[in-house]
Parts: sequence; structure tokens; C-alpha cells
Amino acid sequence: MARRKKSSDSFDARVRKEIQKIKQAAKKQDDLEREQRKTERREERLRRITYTTEKQWKVQYGQADADQKNFELEEWINELESILGHALRVNDKIPFDSLLDHAQYRAKPIPRSLTEKRIAPTVDAFLAKVEPRTLVEKVTWNKRRYERDLLTAEEEFQETLREYQAVEDERLRERDEHLAKEAAAREEFERGVAQHNQAVDEFKAKYKRGDIDAIILYNTLVLERSRYPDRFPQVFRLAYSSESKELVVEYELPPVDIVPQEAEFRYIASRETIDFKQRKPAEIKKLYQDVVSAVTLRTIHEIFEADQGAAIDVVVFNGYVQSIDPANGMPVRPFLISVRATKKAFGQIFLPQVDKLTCLRNLGAQVSPHPQALQPVKPIIEFDMVDKRFIEQSDVLADLESRPNLMDLNPYEFEALVGNLFKKMGLETRLTRSSRDGGVDAVAFDMRPVLGGKIVIQAKRYKNTVGISAVRDLYGTMLNEGANKGIIVSTSGYGPDAYDFAKDKPIEMIDGGGLLYLLEQVGIKARIVMPLEEQQ
Repeated sequence: MARRKKSSDSFDARVRKEIQKIKQAAKKQDDLEREQRKTERREERLRRITYTTEKQWKVQYGQADADQKNFELEEWINELESILGHALRVNDKIPFDSLLDHAQYRAKPIPRSLTEKRIAPTVDAFLAKVEPRTLVEKVTWNKRRYERDLLTAEEEFQETLREYQAVEDERLRERDEHLAKEAAAREEFERGVAQHNQAVDEFKAKYKRGDIDAIILYNTLVLERSRYPDRFPQVFRLAYSSESKELVVEYELPPVDIVPQEAEFRYIASRETIDFKQRKPAEIKKLYQDVVSAVTLRTIHEIFEADQGAAIDVVVFNGYVQSIDPANGMPVRPFLISVRATKKAFGQIFLPQVDKLTCLRNLGAQVSPHPQALQPVKPIIEFDMVDKRFIEQSDVLADLESRPNLMDLNPYEFEALVGNLFKKMGLETRLTRSSRDGGVDAVAFDMRPVLGGKIVIQAKRYKNTVGISAVRDLYGTMLNEGANKGIIVSTSGYGPDAYDFAKDKPIEMIDGGGLLYLLEQVGIKARIVMPLEEQQ
């Protein structure tokens, strides 16, 4: 598992810039069409204004202004309600060929002054000035003076010829310099295009191979290309587990004030002002919950639809908002929704006809009961738990070799480690028995009133992905023990069937990255280095 590191790679930046250009061009067209509709509606209302007195004119004009505000309000509500529907009309796959650069170099035209050759001076033109042309000149013609004038004409011709040649040499030099610069610029441009296209080909190959960075970059492009209304942050970060083909999305949701407080505008003639009717709190809650649900389902839909190489089997979406805690004035970011969806389960949903909130709850989502009040939920997977080893790589590498490798522990030692972990987390833990596959069953008790109870913990020191059978066994143990909850801890990841089985059941699955994270929280630094041989 890994989170993609920030990169200054020119290919990454160039591709994302092109994606943004396409998105901005489409948004600009949408804005133009929206403004045109507003203008047409306003002009139509103003055309209907007929008045006989100034007071009547004010009333009709004020009413037209209120109608315009209501029209804009209705347009915005329609945009909020069509967030999911808009995505369903778009093909979210990004063809790799569309990322190729087909630009042709546009040469700068050579200045006319460098292409036009001046007419060279000729000696005959200078000698012609010396020959007698009129009758008087022929009568008074003097041979000595003629020879002197002839010599002067020759000298003037040579001087003019030297000046002409100097100007012509400078023109040719500037022309050659221009052509050389153009040739170098063309070569650099074509080299840049070739390098970019080669990077696209490499990007495609890496994506097909399941390279973590390539999959994260591709899905970053998918989500960045998605067009939302104004004031939607579209800020997110991604992490990917190659073992379980799980993509974790931590997504910033729009704040509650994205829903207008105004339900309707009215012109009050007696005060000559426009007043508004306050939207009911229950309606604000319903609309905002719909927006949160729509962004969640839309993001999961976009990722699964865009998947070209069967790279993603599971998507985890954690949606949060940026806010201020009114109690202390400090920034907070409560999570309002968290859901894990498998491709198989999500593919059986017909999104155009679902009730969004019901659909998410059926997927096992943790949904804030009061999102407008920023009541938080606990994420199904903490983003930083996806793989702690890759988040602060420079710090990890410094002491990596000194950390114990969990895969080197024998079954009993791994059993003791897991028991010690949950003991330090506040549970009363009792180990039961070790099993032949290296796992361990432990029974723990959460002594808190109301929230506490009996917990069954199972540990799996696995190299390969944990399948449905292990989770099913845990559930059976829970039923036999009469436990309130089951926890399965693994050094690897989980398959989509395991997630499907655990849905709607009081089972928590902790993968290798989550285990390392929890260990570090209680002061135990460890690592997971899988053995080369294929065994569990």
C-alpha cells in the first residue's frame, strides 16, 4: 500500500494542466450559457413591464428583480440536485491516447526585410552620369574633364557597391541566425513532444502493470477532470493498496452554506425592498445530506467506471469538511461520511433511480445523522492507516532496519504482540489458543458501560490477501462466544469478498498498514517485509 508522493515531474504537471484546460473550457461554456439564460429571462420580464405611473413602474421593476433572484436560486438548487445525474451522463474513462501531444510546431515567419534582396548597383548607372546627354554638353565636351569625371564615377560606384555588400552580408547573417534559431526551437519543441508522448506510453504501461504511482495519478486525473458547480473544493488525496486493489479517497466536501438560506424572494411594495423567506432547517439538512451523498456516490462511480485495467476492486471514501470549532475557534475537519464499496456490489446498483442516502446505508456507510451541524462519524479506514511506511518515507528509512519485522515472528510471538496491542489500547485481553495457520483467537472485554462488551480478536500473520473464509470463521466464533464485536488483524490486506461479507456485521478488519499505525500509536515501531517464498 502507498500514498503517491508529491512530484515535480514535468509529465505529471503537463498532463494535469491539459486536463484542467479541458475542464475550464467546458466550464466557461457552461457559465456563458447560464449567463445567457439569466439575461434572456431578465429581458423578457423587463419587456413585460407596462406602467402609467412612477409607482407602478417601481412595483413592476422590483417584482422583475425578485423574479430574477428566484430564477437564479432555482438554477442553483437544480445544480445541487443534479450532481450525481451529471456524472452519469459522462464517460469517465480517460483514453491514454487522449493524453498524447499531437501539436505541430508553428514556425515564426521570416521578416520580410530578411527575405527581400536589394538590387545591386551597376557601374553603367554611374557612367551614364558622365556621358554628355545634351547638345550643349556635346559642344563643350572636354576629354580631360571627361576622364576626371569618369574616375570619380568609378570611385562612387565602388563605394556604393561596398555599402551594398555590407548591408547584404548583414541581411544574410540575420537570416541565417533566424533560421538557426527556428531550427533549434523546432528541434526542442519536437523533442519535448516526443518525450511527453514517450512518458504517456510509459504511464500507460505502468498503469497496466498495476504500478501504485501510475494508478494514483490516473485516478487523480479522473477526479480532477470531474466538473462540479462553483464553490465545490474538489480537494482530495488518494492512497492505493496493490494487495487488495483498494483505493482510499479522502475528499473535502463543500460546507453547509452551499445550500442557500433563502427559500424564496419577494418584492415588498410598501417598503420598496426585496425580502426573502427563510429556508426551513429540515430542508437545509435534507438538501445538504443529499449533496454529501451525491458527491460520495459520484466519486465512487467515477473511479469504478474509469478503471481500465481491473486495478480497483474496492473504493473507500472518507468525506470531510473544513470548519471552525465554535467552542475554541480552532480549525477542525469532521468526517461526515465514510463508506467502503466493492466493485461487484456497486455494479449491481442502478444509480439513476436510487435514493442516495438509502443506497449508501445499504453499502454499510457511516453517515452523519446531522451533517448540517457537522456531527462527525469515524472513518472506516483512517487515511494515514493505509500504509504508514510510505507516508513519511525519509523518517521511516532512517530507522527501518532497526525495527522488528512482523513476518519474522512465530505464531505465538505474533499472538502476544496483538494481545499486547489491544491491552495497551484499554481492553482486557485474554489469549485463547493458537491455530495451525499462524492466527490466534483472543477474547477481550471493553469495560465501558453501554458501549463496551465482549470482543473476539483474530490475528492472521499472512503474506497473501485474506479471503472470505477467515472473516466467516471470525463471525462464527463471535456467535459461539456471544460477542458484541469481532476484530480481525492481518499483516496483509483483504479481498473484496471479505469486505462484502463483513458489511452490516459488527466486524472490523485491520490490514497491515493499519496494524503498523496502531502499533506506532502505542509506542511500538515495526515493519512488514514479506518473505520471498509463497506461503502463509
